[in-house]
Amino acid sequence: MIRSPAPPQDDELVQSTLHGKPDAFATLVERYDRSVYHLAYRTMHDPEEARDIAQEAFFKAYRSLRTFRPGAKFSTWIFSITYHACCDRLNRRKRYSSEELPERADSGPGPAETAVAQDEARRLRAAVDALPEKYRTAITLYHLQGKQYEEIARVLNIPMGTVKTHLFRAKEQLRKMLTEQTVEAEQ
Repeated sequence: MIRSPAPPQDDELVQSTLHGKPDAFATLVERYDRSVYHLAYRTMHDPEEARDIAQEAFFKAYRSLRTFRPGAKFSTWIFSITYHACCDRLNRRKRYSSEELPERADSGPGPAETAVAQDEARRLRAAVDALPEKYRTAITLYHLQGKQYEEIARVLNIPMGTVKTHLFRAKEQLRKMLTEQTVEAEQ
């Protein structure tokens, strides 16, 4: 039985790219494109902007690849670049817009088996979207991206204790919002 070779590790792909093999970077983009887009979307709430930011993040990563520390995790590095690109875009948005931004509709519901499940998913998304950005980002990285505390701390450039505090407060705020919505619905 012939075994196919294991896919190359991120470090190997970075080194191959630095040695003139751009296809190696294309593999990294394929590997992380969905996660990077998802982080940008959860931060920006706009699919077009999220796609622009994802492209911008990969472009910045490619240009700065020589600064990537060997032994570091590429995923942490690209998520950090993505997060900072989102922050930059949000800051520009605040600076250039004096009026309140309109709410954007969700990208669309997935196929839900029941109306109750659809409603719960909608309520949860709305509650996460209503969180302050620092809590929303921490929740997205932890629960949706599956990142550990240490990696979130590196991505957001904050102490690990602050990550834990952000996650705790985000969960408390979500619990409170969802409980209040349930009580209001029952009345």
